[in-house]
Amino acid sequence: MPVTTIAGRQVHVDAEGFLTEYDEWDESLAPVLAKAIGIELTERHLEVVRFLRKDFLDQKETATTRRVQAVGGIPVKEQFALFPAKPGKKMAYIAGLPKPKGCV
Repeated sequence: MPVTTIAGRQVHVDAEGFLTEYDEWDESLAPVLAKAIGIELTERHLEVVRFLRKDFLDQKETATTRRVQAVGGIPVKEQFALFPAKPGKKMAYIAGLPKPKGCV
């Protein structure tokens, strides 16, 4: 896997820039990753990110927008408002997780 530098530290990423090592991420990376894709991070964004990371540990895969709604209680409409145009992909990127299955 390629290695890149984000916020002054080296992290492993895939060809699309998604982090590949769960433990290389922490919340200090979230604002940097969000800014890179044009999102101004708020506490509500971080609540979604925290849900995704916790769910990933349980499920061993990144939650889809449908699961974020059903299990995380965050309506799809709100996900689109927080992470416009491809929320699943953007949420996963900021959370330092693999792109959800089914995302293009």
